[in-house]
Amino acid sequence: MFLEKLHPLVEPVVEDEGLELVDLEWVSLSGRWVLRVYMDKEGGVTLDDCQRVSRRLNPVLDVEDLIPGHYSLEVSSPGLNRRLKKTSDFRKFLGRRARIELSSPLQGRKRFRGKLSGISGEEATEIVLELEGGEVVHLPLADIGKARLEVKLFLTRRSRRFA
Repeated sequence: MFLEKLHPLVEPVVEDEGLELVDLEWVSLSGRWVLRVYMDKEGGVTLDDCQRVSRRLNPVLDVEDLIPGHYSLEVSSPGLNRRLKKTSDFRKFLGRRARIELSSPLQGRKRFRGKLSGISGEEATEIVLELEGGEVVHLPLADIGKARLEVKLFLTRRSRRFA
């Protein structure tokens, strides 16, 4: 897919603005194609960050002309329940809760929820997840199909807060 070719074009622009490229996504929404650029930085991404990167990316993407046909460009933060893809993503969010879905079953199941407890295995090949009740599972990084941070919203009469 052409996303692999876009990554080396997009990443330097994002990094030049002091941000980290988290993910690229190519999706069809109501018959129109959208290129989504997810980026992050310490303290969070601002609207100004998104506008600056978008203004700088548009001419780069137009000149390289790797994207077929018409499309829209969306530049944003990955959000609270961000996807986890790389080993560095899992490492960055150790101690946080995550939902992980494997591409093939492990111990008879594909879906797991729990606290990211560590990274193990030769060359960091497994994610260590502590499930509810204290059970610990080692999930092969290569078998992870989808992974997202899990955010629980606690509502009280006076406040709303995230955990």
